[in-house]
Amino acid sequence: MHYHHLLLLISSLIPTIQSTNTNNHAINNNNNENANLWINSNPYTFTPLKHSAGTTPYYTPHNPPLNPVPPQGCKISKASYIIRHSAIYPNDFEYSTYIEPFLEKLSNTSQNWNQSTYLSFLSNWTAPVNDSHLDKLTQIGLVEARNLGKSLAKRYSSLNQPGKIWSSTAERTVKSAEGFINGFMGLKSKSKHANITTTATASGNGNGNRNDSIHLVEVEESDDAGANSLTPYKGCSSFSSSYGNDQSSKFAKIYTKPIIARLEADVSDFNFTTEDITGMIELCGYETVIRGSSPFCSLSLFSADEWLGYEYASDIKYFHNTGYGRPLSGILGIPWVNASFAALEKSTTTPKSKSKSKNETQTQTQSETQQDLYISFTHREVPPMILTALGLYNNSAYTGSNNINATMPEDKINHNRVWRSSEILPFLTNIGIERMSCEKSFGFNDGDYYRVLVNDGPMPLVECRDGPGGSCSRGKFGDFIRERMDGFGGFNEGCGGDFEEELRIYE
Repeated sequence: MHYHHLLLLISSLIPTIQSTNTNNHAINNNNNENANLWINSNPYTFTPLKHSAGTTPYYTPHNPPLNPVPPQGCKISKASYIIRHSAIYPNDFEYSTYIEPFLEKLSNTSQNWNQSTYLSFLSNWTAPVNDSHLDKLTQIGLVEARNLGKSLAKRYSSLNQPGKIWSSTAERTVKSAEGFINGFMGLKSKSKHANITTTATASGNGNGNRNDSIHLVEVEESDDAGANSLTPYKGCSSFSSSYGNDQSSKFAKIYTKPIIARLEADVSDFNFTTEDITGMIELCGYETVIRGSSPFCSLSLFSADEWLGYEYASDIKYFHNTGYGRPLSGILGIPWVNASFAALEKSTTTPKSKSKSKNETQTQTQSETQQDLYISFTHREVPPMILTALGLYNNSAYTGSNNINATMPEDKINHNRVWRSSEILPFLTNIGIERMSCEKSFGFNDGDYYRVLVNDGPMPLVECRDGPGGSCSRGKFGDFIRERMDGFGGFNEGCGGDFEEELRIYE
């Protein structure tokens, strides 16, 4: 019997049951009302912008729903973050491959859109982007970068203000970092614009550790820097940005076939293609971060099931391009993990003192103002590589299966997967590693513990969660990283050549 029908049958029997015991009449009525309230208070909802893969605006998935507040008895002593740039206009590949061909086709058609059931808005819609906008940070992106800066400043208000923040040299990453710094400093100083000094350097070891400013160090996006870069894939000859497209396109043809049939029945003269459908769906995310909303996000145009098809096609691409479907991913992700651990293992700094005068603060020594926070900005390729290096979002983590590619079939959706690009790499996606000092955490030893956060949500490591709140004890975390490094092999082994094999910008 259908579950809904069963509930109705049970509900219909309740008055009869109640009549046999009048003393419990009021109680039973209350229980019945509570049951109906529980049933009716959980309607199905779907938000396309949380399933938009690489064009997803920043949000916190809360999956798993662990509390980001430090566990009982724990205080954060240091943290390191890697952050994707904030919301941008379309990048060159997505624009030239999907969006521009659709826009050109749209401008050349004689189709009367007013007669369309699904696309009538196209009769007076104008494109939000052209060639001159590509890859540039949007105004919404700048605001979101500032907001993230404010959020992390509040979260780490007990730590020393960072003397440096790092960014790769692309305009969108630099401007994201500048917006972040303005937000971070604004919360502390209440000023509208932060004092930012900038140095472009190949090594990332720029000078400048002043308390009245944050020094933005631009790290060259070089093809000969090896692992000593915030974009290590650019110096790896084995990496191809198109890897994964073939696997993704197979499923894209499957999920778009019924969409094309539906739209062709509605609009006779446009001849929709898989690329057109992809372009329209990507316009939802891009137009939203440009204008604030988009008619392409309407569920009357693309259903929830169709959005999930797009998301899965994107998941397949990133799985093979920057994730577990490619052994190279861990090799390119582990240098940042190791460099962050080394930075967080440096001796604990002198705590901030509110009693110091301005002159005393300005004359602090380099050791006294040693960084508590290490924050770096990069591109979308790097965060999933780092998550792969950490063993997170692994579809087969608890199965012991060695055939991880089988978890991402190319002819049907694996709805039970944990690898989801909309959670892994939205705009401003950030991965944090926190070092915590814990005392009197019931059931756990006093000492230092590490934990990983993804977009403000704690993500316990599969192989090490012996601490409070699923954290990992300091010694075991170090062992975990060394084992991961040994398992992946070195940068030169995976990429070829004779390059720097470690990230040293934080030294």
